[in-house]
Amino acid sequence: MSSFDSKNVQTIGFILIPGFALMSYASATEPLRAANLLAGREIYRLRIFSPDGAAALSSSGTSVPAELLPVRGSGLGTAFVCAGGSPRDWRYPGVLACLRQLSREGVRIGGISGGPYLMAAAGLLGGRDFTIHWEHAAALLEAFPDLTPRQARFMIDGNRITCGGGIAPLDMMHVLIAERMGPDFARRVSDWYLHTEVNEPAAPQRASLAERYGVHHPGLLSVLERMEETIEMPLERAAMARIAGVTARHLDRLFATHLGTTFLDQYRRIRLQHAHRLLKQSPLSVSEIAVATGFSSLSHFSRMFRAVYGIAPRAARRE
Repeated sequence: MSSFDSKNVQTIGFILIPGFALMSYASATEPLRAANLLAGREIYRLRIFSPDGAAALSSSGTSVPAELLPVRGSGLGTAFVCAGGSPRDWRYPGVLACLRQLSREGVRIGGISGGPYLMAAAGLLGGRDFTIHWEHAAALLEAFPDLTPRQARFMIDGNRITCGGGIAPLDMMHVLIAERMGPDFARRVSDWYLHTEVNEPAAPQRASLAERYGVHHPGLLSVLERMEETIEMPLERAAMARIAGVTARHLDRLFATHLGTTFLDQYRRIRLQHAHRLLKQSPLSVSEIAVATGFSSLSHFSRMFRAVYGIAPRAARRE
């Protein structure tokens, strides 16, 4: 049991940024509703906020009634900010000011899916262990180079809580409910949602490389992992072959046999996928994105991008 008083009602706020993912929001709020039901009384009280106080529209088009952002003396114990879509569209200075004010009042601050990006923008993640949805990680690293998110489903670092979103809030809420009400009660809540396998905080957000690429050759997996780690400064084929413990010619055969492509094409595809995410989610210019993904010139980057996606980088940003 934690220092929270399980006999009192704990008020939890959710600040919904337009375009938030409904699944992430539901995975965080539904366990609290079930906890009230199973306890036979109100132990959690939810308050829903939006930047302008109007109903918040999710990415799927579902509208959630909301109130204006909380002000001083809100009575919140915890406040989560939920965001989805593109970080370059999250221009909400009022939300950042609100998060800072709540933090000064001792409110526990959390972020779900893209929410940790806004926590970072508010200056609330310095020196903290945190995570963010893997799709938003590249934009966060470019915007806040001094911060490094962990590849985890969720993280609790003192009065900061961050979660990758999706269905991971089910795991996070299991831990938070157990913290307050005990593990047996938390298990009852998770069982209510058939959530019989609760993941550890550090469990991965994505499938393994072997599952994503359909490859099980250890040397080839080592090279694919290094490709994803060296997007800005690509390594030469000979260096990658040494990582795999094979000759350069043998490495070519591995790519042809297991992936049906070449070493160069696979490396370029990984870098262009990263560039596509940055175009959608970061405020970086096209030239800056070309550099960040290891291309020697803007013209070369644009030509390769068009060859894969069929449109120019600037057009992809406008889609």
